[in-house]
Amino acid sequence: MKINKKLSIVAVAVLATFQAQADIRINGFANLTTGITTEDTNLFGTTEDIDFSNDSLFAIQFSGDISDKWMATAQVIARGSNDYSAEFEWAYLTYTASDNSEIIAGRFRLPVFRYSASLDVGYSYHWIEAPQTVYDVAFNNINGIRYDYTNYSGDFEYVLQFSYGNYEDEIGGGINKAKDVVLASFEGNMSNIKGRIVWGRGENQFSQGALDAALASISEISPVLADELAIDGDEGVFLGFGLEYDNFDWFVSAEYTTIDIEDSFSPKDTAYYVTAGTRLGKFTPHITYQERDGRGDVRFQESVNVLPEPFRTVVTGINAGLQSSFFEEYSMITVGMRYDIATNVALKAEYTSYDNKIDVAEANPEDAVDTDVIKFSVNYVF
Repeated sequence: MKINKKLSIVAVAVLATFQAQADIRINGFANLTTGITTEDTNLFGTTEDIDFSNDSLFAIQFSGDISDKWMATAQVIARGSNDYSAEFEWAYLTYTASDNSEIIAGRFRLPVFRYSASLDVGYSYHWIEAPQTVYDVAFNNINGIRYDYTNYSGDFEYVLQFSYGNYEDEIGGGINKAKDVVLASFEGNMSNIKGRIVWGRGENQFSQGALDAALASISEISPVLADELAIDGDEGVFLGFGLEYDNFDWFVSAEYTTIDIEDSFSPKDTAYYVTAGTRLGKFTPHITYQERDGRGDVRFQESVNVLPEPFRTVVTGINAGLQSSFFEEYSMITVGMRYDIATNVALKAEYTSYDNKIDVAEANPEDAVDTDVIKFSVNYVF
C-alpha cells in the first residue's frame, strides 16, 4: 500500500498529541469490490475487464476526547482508484455546546443526503454503492463550520444542521470550486417514517482544459457570450428531498435532488432514486430504480443571434456543441442481494441495467453504449 510520506508524518504528530491528552478510539471499514460490464464501455469506472481496485477502499478513523466538551476526529482513506494513496478525508474538532447542540469545525462530510455521513461505509446500507444518479456530486466534503441541533417532541425526533464553508474537488475531468457555501438541512423521524429536506447554495468556479479552450475561442468573437457561459463566481442552488419507511422487516425509500447553476453552460440536473427491499434473516434482497436528467435547452441563443454573419453560424455550432457535451440523461435498474456473514461483515451481489437516453455515438461511441453490469463486494467494519 502506497502511503504519502508527509501524510504519515502529520498522522503520527496528530496521534502523539491525542495520546498525550486523551484516549484514542480507532475504528475502521473497508470495501473490496469488483465488477464487469457486458459491453466495451466504461460505466463509473467499471469496464469489461475485471478490476478489484477501482471501487475498493480501506479506511481508519481516529477520535479522542480532548476534554468533556471537545473531541477531535480524523479519518484517513486509501482508495483503490487512487492507487491506495492514503489521504485525510475528514479532520475536524467537535464542541458539545449542550445536550442538544454541537459545533463542528474543520474538514467534514456535508450533510447533503440520507447516507452522507456513511457514504464510504458500504456496510451501512444494502447497496454495493449508493445510487450514482443522486450521490455522484463534487461537494461531499467541505472545509468550514457546522452547527447541529437535535431534539424531540413526543415521538417526533428531529435534527437541524447548518453548514458554511468552501470546497474544491475534481469532477468531469476538471476542477470544481465553491466558496461561501451555505447548506441547511432538516431531518425528522417518527416511528418507522423518516423524512428530510435540504437546501444549499454556493459561488461556483469550474475549469477544464477543453472547456477553457472553447470559451477562449468564443471570447475572441463575443466576450459577453463567453462570460455568460463560464462558471466563474456563478451561484449554484441545490435542493433535496428524502422519504423512508422501514419497519425492520421491509423498507422503501427515495431521494430527489436538483442542482442548478442558471447563469452558465451547465444544464439543470434533476435526479432521483426509489429503492425497496426485505430482510429475510441474514438475506436482504432489494431493487432500485434511479434516473438522472441533465439535458435541457441550449442557453444564451439570444446572445448568439445578435452576432453578424458569418460569426453567428460559427458560434451557434460552438455554443450548442459546448453545452450538449455536458448533457446527460440515463436510468438504471439494480437488483441485488446482501448476505450478512457476521455482525460486521456483509457479502453483496448486484445486477444493473444501464440505459443511456442520449445518442452520442458520433461524439464518443463508448458513452453511447447501453450495458449491463455485474458487481460483487465484501464490506466490513472493525
